[in-house]
Amino acid sequence: MADDADNRVAVYIDFDNIVISRYNQLHGRGAFQSDRVRQLILTDPAADPEVVERVREATVDIGAILDYASSFGQIVISCAYADWSQPVNAGYRRQLIDRAVDLTQMFALSATKNGADIRLAIDVVEDMFRLSDVTHVVLVAGDSDYVALAQRVKRLGRYIVAVGVAGATSKSLPAACNDFSLYDDLPGMGAEESDSEPADVQPQVTPPPKATKSTTTGDKKTVATTKTEPKRTSKPPQPVEAPGRAEESGGGSEPAAKMSPRAATRLLRRALELGHDKTGHDEWLHTSEVKLQIKRMDPSFHEKSLGYSSFTDFVKSRAGFAEFDKSSNGQKVRLRPATA
Repeated sequence: MADDADNRVAVYIDFDNIVISRYNQLHGRGAFQSDRVRQLILTDPAADPEVVERVREATVDIGAILDYASSFGQIVISCAYADWSQPVNAGYRRQLIDRAVDLTQMFALSATKNGADIRLAIDVVEDMFRLSDVTHVVLVAGDSDYVALAQRVKRLGRYIVAVGVAGATSKSLPAACNDFSLYDDLPGMGAEESDSEPADVQPQVTPPPKATKSTTTGDKKTVATTKTEPKRTSKPPQPVEAPGRAEESGGGSEPAAKMSPRAATRLLRRALELGHDKTGHDEWLHTSEVKLQIKRMDPSFHEKSLGYSSFTDFVKSRAGFAEFDKSSNGQKVRLRPATA
C-alpha cells in the first residue's frame, strides 16, 4: 500500500446515475424505464414480483464504493445526489446515513436530466476552492457531462478518480481522470465468504417458562400451561430496504452494537483486497497499513473487543484466507493465493 495517511478524500455520488446504470447493465438497455422502476413500491402487494426481484438483483453496494474511496486516504466529504422521496432511492437511505453520507435532495423542479450533474459540479468546484487540504476527488458517475468537471479538478491540482458502470460510462471520462474503475471491478465485489471464516456466535437464550395458572373445577384441580413459543430466527437483511424504513427506525440514530466476528472478517478481507488492488496480488502488505485501511472503513473496529490481544493475533485467526510472511516476524500479510 502507498503511504497515503495524509491524503484527504472527497466523494460525490450521482446516485440516480449509478442506480439506473446498474439496473440497465443487468436487465438490458432501457429496462429501468420500461419496467417503471422509479414508480415501484417494493412493499406494495400489487407490485410485479418479477420487477421487485430485478430491483433486488441490481442493488448497488454502497459499502464497496466507499471502501474503495477510502483506499486513497481519509474520507472527509461524502455526498449523494438524488430525489430521496422516490421509493427506488429511499431504500438506500439507511445504509447511506449509516456510512455518514450527506444526502442532497434533488426536488422535482431541479430533478431534470442534468439537475444532479449541475448541482454536483457546483459543489465540487466550490469545495475545491474552499478546502485546500482535499487531495483526492472520487466521482461516482459515468456521464460525459462530467468530463469538464474532471478536467477542472485536475487543473486545480487534485487527484481525480471516477467509478462507473460498464456499458453506461462515457469513453472520454476515464481519459479525463487520473484513475478510473468499473463498479464490477471494485475489490471485494462478488467475493464469497470462505467456509473457514468464523461465523457469528449467537448466544442461545432459553426463554423462561410462562407462569402456570391453576384452576379448580369441582373436586378436581387442573393446571393449565401456556405453550412456549418457538425460538425466532432472524431473517437475513434484504438488499433494498422498504421505503420509509429509515425514518421509522430513526435513521442512523440507533445505538451502535458490538462488531461481530463475521463483520470483522469481511473488513479484513476487503482491506487486503484493496491493498492488492494497488500493489499486486503477490505483494506483501504491512499489517499497520491493513489495520489503517480497516479503521478507515469502520472506525468501530477494535481487535481487543473481539477477544484478541493484538491485530496480529486477529489476522492469524483468519488463516483460511490470510497468510503471514514468515521472514517478517508477523509484520507483513497477504491474501492466501488460490490453490489450483
